[in-house]
Amino acid sequence: MPIQTLDKGDDHVKFFCFQVLEHQVKYKYSELSTAQQQLIRGTLLSWLQAQMLNPQPEKTFIRNKAAQVFALLFVTEYLTKWPKFFFDILSVVDLNPRGVDLYLRILMAIDSELVDRDVVHTSEEARRNTLIKDTMREQCIPNLVESWYQILHNYQYTNSEVLCQCLEVVGAYVSWIDLSLIANDRFINMLLGHMSVEVLREEACDCLFEIVNKGMDPVDKMKLVESLCQVLQTAGFFSIDQEEDLDFVARFSKLVNGMGQSLIVSWTKLIKNGAVKNAQEALEAIETKVPLMLQLLVHEDDDISSNIIGFCYDYLHILKQLSVLSDQQKANVEAIMLAVMKKLTYDEEYNFENEGEDEAMFVEYRKQLKLLLDRLAQVSPELVLASVRRVFSATLQNWQTTRFMEVEVAVRLLYMLAEALPVSHGAHFSGDVSKASALQDMMRTLVTSGVSSYQHTSVTLEFFETVVRYEKFFTVEPQHIPCVLMAFLDHRGLWHSSAKVRSRTAYLFSRFVKSLNKQMNPYIEDILNRIQDLLALSPPENGYQSLLSSDDQLFIYETAGALIVNSEYPAEHKQALMKDLLTPLMERFKVLLEKLMMAQDEERQVSLADSLNHAVGFASRTSKAFSNKQTVKQCGCSQVYLDCLQTFLPALSCPLQKDVLRSGVRTFLHRMIICLEEEVLPFIPSASEHMLKDCEAKDLQEFIPLINQITAKFKMQVSPFLQQMFMPLLHAIFEVLLRPAEDNDQSAALEKQMLRRSYFAFLQTVTGSGMSEVIANQGAENVERVLVTVIQGAVEYPDPTAQKTCFIILSKLVELWGGKDGPAGFADFVYKHIVPACFLAPLKQTFDLADAQTVLALSECAVTLKTIHLKRGPECVQYLQQEYLPSLQVAPEIIQEFCQALQQPDAKVFKNYLKVFFQRAKP
Repeated sequence: MPIQTLDKGDDHVKFFCFQVLEHQVKYKYSELSTAQQQLIRGTLLSWLQAQMLNPQPEKTFIRNKAAQVFALLFVTEYLTKWPKFFFDILSVVDLNPRGVDLYLRILMAIDSELVDRDVVHTSEEARRNTLIKDTMREQCIPNLVESWYQILHNYQYTNSEVLCQCLEVVGAYVSWIDLSLIANDRFINMLLGHMSVEVLREEACDCLFEIVNKGMDPVDKMKLVESLCQVLQTAGFFSIDQEEDLDFVARFSKLVNGMGQSLIVSWTKLIKNGAVKNAQEALEAIETKVPLMLQLLVHEDDDISSNIIGFCYDYLHILKQLSVLSDQQKANVEAIMLAVMKKLTYDEEYNFENEGEDEAMFVEYRKQLKLLLDRLAQVSPELVLASVRRVFSATLQNWQTTRFMEVEVAVRLLYMLAEALPVSHGAHFSGDVSKASALQDMMRTLVTSGVSSYQHTSVTLEFFETVVRYEKFFTVEPQHIPCVLMAFLDHRGLWHSSAKVRSRTAYLFSRFVKSLNKQMNPYIEDILNRIQDLLALSPPENGYQSLLSSDDQLFIYETAGALIVNSEYPAEHKQALMKDLLTPLMERFKVLLEKLMMAQDEERQVSLADSLNHAVGFASRTSKAFSNKQTVKQCGCSQVYLDCLQTFLPALSCPLQKDVLRSGVRTFLHRMIICLEEEVLPFIPSASEHMLKDCEAKDLQEFIPLINQITAKFKMQVSPFLQQMFMPLLHAIFEVLLRPAEDNDQSAALEKQMLRRSYFAFLQTVTGSGMSEVIANQGAENVERVLVTVIQGAVEYPDPTAQKTCFIILSKLVELWGGKDGPAGFADFVYKHIVPACFLAPLKQTFDLADAQTVLALSECAVTLKTIHLKRGPECVQYLQQEYLPSLQVAPEIIQEFCQALQQPDAKVFKNYLKVFFQRAKP
């Protein structure tokens, strides 16, 4: 590519030319002749030379792209053809400002290629990058460092942009070069000088951070940090409250965090090494930084505060390890506690109705503070409990006249105590008397103070979250249950004006009721009456908006089901209540299904189908309180669920919106197999027949688990049904798998792969449930077709999950049919197909023995071979020795070794051997 094309034309032409070069260097370089490679190298150097003379610099995006091309050429040629890369670049750029700019961009691009943490390198690239860095350290890093010093020195008063670039380069390279080249008086003094220059100090701060972050001898690190701190303090940087530039304070906070954590690492190493005197010095050094840490932690800017939390957390970890705390350390812990309580508080600008990026960042920041509170509780649980109690009691006493954010944080702190002061099984109100008493007092205040009526969503939600978290309180003081239930069941909870509150309350109400089911009995009918309106199936017309979404209604139905099932009512009463709950759903379902059958407009069809699906889902959710058929019978509820089945199954014959309707009914059948067991079986053949009509891959994928569940649970009871639907199911699967698809249609390929897995899982269930006769009775031609698909699955498709399943199936079939009295022709099939599959699959290049799933597939392959040997005896060994392995050109001594391993009684020995065998056999 001639120099003119890189240096002439408009910017887009130049950029395109660099893109072409980038592609050649990255993907085609090894195919180019030596002369062509030299031309690229010369072209780039000539372009670089021309930049020194151009009246105007190139646009930034062109310079960045050029730097990327130089970096790619560097990693390609440095070790072999261009060892003087940096010397050639430096001889061209000298100290020309434009040249220095490009030189620094090239260095950043090289660092990105070699150590970019966001890029996943192949093992070969990682080895190459390590070798390049090692070679650079030996040959040119000292010269590069010298060039950086000269740039920083020569441009310190004339070009702040170049200085910032250079500081960025130093910060990037410090992590992998000899630190002594940078952490010395001349460099550090210059960097500290830059800390006083407004346009440079942020980059200088980052550079110092990288230096203190670098691993080094603990005593040397301590001395380095202390000398830095001394200079920074003398220069007034520790006076945070006088600094108005928040961006700089955020960088400075990160630097202080790095220095604090580095000192803590030094202290930890010194303690471990038994260097008590030096460790004491390190601890004293840490303590002197705590006042600055506290200033930054309570800073009103959350980014600044967030940057120092790591130091704060690690400092508390040190205190946790000390047997006795000094008065100052106790005061520090208290100050951190006060800071956490203050910083947990929402600010006025937080948008609760439309939470965006700023709100998401505050939520993450709160999570950091929560970890800090947990660590505080490990150091001084008494202090944390007392502090929270003080703030909580003072706030709740006057909540009506207190700002929402203060009320919210007071309740939030009580909520957070549950994890900060952990107990087993939520037993906060037993054991330690003082703690239990304090928590009990606070909970009593919470539920009796009336704070649940506070007119702010954050306080309302925190109230409900807290009463659910401390549900054990209500077993100690059950007299408070009615007032909390009322809060859930009126305008404060499920009827709140905010959809967000209603939605979260629906979930929390479900948890509250289920956790206190023994205490709920006196209130059941009242609750069921009050939630009646929330159970209505939303009509899919007139733009009607119900109070709860269908997802929220699932929790209400689950709650209603749990209340009925767990009640102390007699079976007849439970049956009546469950019927009252489910009958309106069934009646509405029938009406909506009729409407769907007649609907012309597709949008209306979708809406009706969704409503029908919701109805089935609600009925399904009520059954969650049942664990098995016995519990359903005890409640007298079998018939009502059978009625539901009879109501819902006609939806399967609806020709419209089949996907949605089938999905809902299928899920309901899964639940009913657990709840009604064999009473479901009469419905399965008809349901299956409908679900197999006009199938797509996804339909079959979702249908097969249902058949697997039935097969595994009922085994021989469903043998006639399986015999009857076995081939129709397989025909439906084969028809979908054989449909042509575009070569680049990734979605279709993935669907077929998942369907194949489901198909093999079905065969595994059938064979593993003692139902192999179902396959055997399909006729010789169909049996062979099934077996051939299993062999194909084991060998032809590079999917280790499916391959593993196929080998499990083959192993089971050999175990069942592989003996002398097996089906006619199966022994021949074993030698003609199953034995070869055990070798052809692992010998394929796609069979990656470094992959964990593939190793599991190989393990099942070994089991299959062992099973063949077990069933066929010496005949199997003879076949391998004299016919099959010689046909693969395996050396006689390896054949002997293989057969000896196969005959070992310990299956594990053969599995290990087989992996080695195929590792050696692969080219």
